[in-house]
Amino acid sequence: MYNKGLTVSIIIGFLVLAGLPFWYGAFSAATREIPKLELPPDRKECVEPAQYMRTNHTDLLNTWKEQVVRDGKRTYVSSAGKEYQISLTNTCMECHANKAKFCDRCHDYVNVKPFCWDCHNFPTEAKK
Repeated sequence: MYNKGLTVSIIIGFLVLAGLPFWYGAFSAATREIPKLELPPDRKECVEPAQYMRTNHTDLLNTWKEQVVRDGKRTYVSSAGKEYQISLTNTCMECHANKAKFCDRCHDYVNVKPFCWDCHNFPTEAKK
């Protein structure tokens, strides 16, 4: 090889450039503050524990959708044994009515665009 130094430099440069998005993402996520959500003061529990809801609410909502549409099932029994109506609007939005202060904060933090609002109406924002 006549240009061994040049070849190695090009390979190292390529690896650095290819790795920049990964490094940027790792460092920017570590420095961002996790959003503080405004929860309803009169409610102490959700349909499932908070940690479960943080990680699995999308799966739960998709399961609910399939159960209602395909099976006609309209009642959900939580892990604590309590029954809830399967309804995004009437169950979830009863407590989390302010989309900007609840839904959007987390979805913006993790940079996701949920498709819930393609079919459902935006929740009514709290009246001033």
